[in-house]
Amino acid sequence: MTKLAWPGATPRLGPALTLRSKGNPHMTDNQSTGWTGGQNAFGDFAPGLVHYTDKVLFDEVWEREALSKRDRSLITISALTALGKMDQLQFHLAYARRNGVTDEELKEALLHLAFYSGWPNGMGATTVLKNIIENDA
Repeated sequence: MTKLAWPGATPRLGPALTLRSKGNPHMTDNQSTGWTGGQNAFGDFAPGLVHYTDKVLFDEVWEREALSKRDRSLITISALTALGKMDQLQFHLAYARRNGVTDEELKEALLHLAFYSGWPNGMGATTVLKNIIENDA
């Protein structure tokens, strides 16, 4: 069984990983993506969640080379839609647009997902996307 990497520990997540958490002495500051979403959301309230969000999820997982950020965005949107996690979709739909997914592609993906993840989930996700697009106009 794989042990979880705790702050200050050296993560052992496989050879495809090129970035390591800031707690790792082998990772320099210029290797970090600079992601601070977890810190901005939770500050000192949940330091473990902040660490894993900012330093593992976004500095490591999202930076792996086997999938593009665009593909990761589509996968993440699919999972969040299927799970009905509309609060998280607000961020990830906007992030997908920054990662090169077009509005038409997002609409089509959500239509497709409605059939596989349930109509209410597809409708909810489409409502979130509609609000994002309208607020950008």
